[in-house]
Order: sequence, then structure tokens, then C-alpha cells
Amino acid sequence: MTVEIRRAQAADVAEIVAMIANDQLAAKRESPGDPRYLAAFAEIDADPNQLLAVLDDNGEVVGTLQLTFTPGLSRLGMKRATIEAVRVRDDQRGSGLGRRFIEWAIAEARARGCGLVQLTTDASRADAHRFYERLGFKASHVGMKLPL
Repeated sequence: MTVEIRRAQAADVAEIVAMIANDQLAAKRESPGDPRYLAAFAEIDADPNQLLAVLDDNGEVVGTLQLTFTPGLSRLGMKRATIEAVRVRDDQRGSGLGRRFIEWAIAEARARGCGLVQLTTDASRADAHRFYERLGFKASHVGMKLPL
């Protein structure tokens, strides 16, 4: 495969947001072109505990995910990684890129000393649940959110 995984750059933000918004759930809450995305990218990029990554196919962004590294006191002070905002462009789905991307994220978490990788996915995304379960993830907790 010619696709490489790399740290996202500010020039990638529009393509990343387009992938995030190209979804029946996210379409209602995203607004491609809004300048707040660039401000958010700058904050993410400046934080050493954040890694916004992309799948780059010869200069074209075809996937994205964000990894957050969180130190903690529980589990004997174990650091954990959280995978969020996973997207693979529609025309690339089923190609194995999603699996490769998640496996890369797991390896990156190990390399940074994490003892656990976690993620959440919307309860309505049955296909995503099957995908993550095939990769070894277990539905072990109930996630809750409170909009502010």
C-alpha cells in the first residue's frame, strides 16, 4: 500500500473536517469551513498528549483519528490512550485501511508506555461495534455524556 500514516498538518484540516461531517450523526453538528476548526487544530497540535493522525494516499487525506494519552493514578499509575474521531473516507472503506490505522494507533500507544487503549463509539453504530470487536476491543463500560 502506498498509504502512509502521519501527524496531521494545518493544511489537512479541511479534508479531516469533511470526513467527520460526512456522516449521518455528525452532519447535524459539524460546519465545514468554520474557523474554529483551525483554532482547535492548533491547540491539539501544541499538546504533547494529543496526536491527530491521517492516512495520506499520495498527498490526499483518506482517513483520520485522534489519539489522546492520559496519565492516571488508577491501575498503579498506568497511562492510557483514547482513540477518537476515527474516519476512513467512503471510497476507501473495506480496503483494510481502518484495521491498519487502528493497529497503528495501538502500537503507538504501546510505544508511549500506555497499558490500555480505549475508545467510544455511538451506540447506534452496529457496524463500528463489530469492527472494533474483531480487533479485540470489548464493550466493558457504559459511556455517558453531558452537553455543556
